[in-house]
Amino acid sequence: MPPLHSSQRVAVLADAQNLYHSAHSLFSRNVDYDAVLEQAVYERELVRAIAYVIRAHSPDEERFFEALSDIGYETKSKDLKTFADGTKKADWDVGLSLDAITLAQHVDAIVLCTGDGDFTRLCWHLRHEGVRVEVMSFRPSTSEDLIDAADSFVDLAEDEYLL
Repeated sequence: MPPLHSSQRVAVLADAQNLYHSAHSLFSRNVDYDAVLEQAVYERELVRAIAYVIRAHSPDEERFFEALSDIGYETKSKDLKTFADGTKKADWDVGLSLDAITLAQHVDAIVLCTGDGDFTRLCWHLRHEGVRVEVMSFRPSTSEDLIDAADSFVDLAEDEYLL
């Protein structure tokens, strides 16, 4: 995916929970977040990379969060909430959307690393504001509406993006 110009300013927003579950359910493998960030930036100026994570208090999550930071992602975390009926919920849809809208004033392109169709309207809004929107996700688990709303789509279902 060639950039529009090499001095293009880009922000990368990664829905880590969406990518994790997609990679595990489709391939039983982990995401190579370093390769994802490298492809997302693609010789452009990185303004900010944020990984949105859910804190479930599992044994290896702190190491995972540290690895994301070492790669160059700022991590934003939320605790997994358990409700009285036993259901669990945590998502970053609103937080990621607010960050994207705020960052849109400072970048030329935003790369959304998610397949969640809930971000379709966000894509349309960002494009209306003059921001290029690129989506990177696993095609089999990505909303067609999200793909259609983006300026470009990269399918992560290739070995170079998996560990």
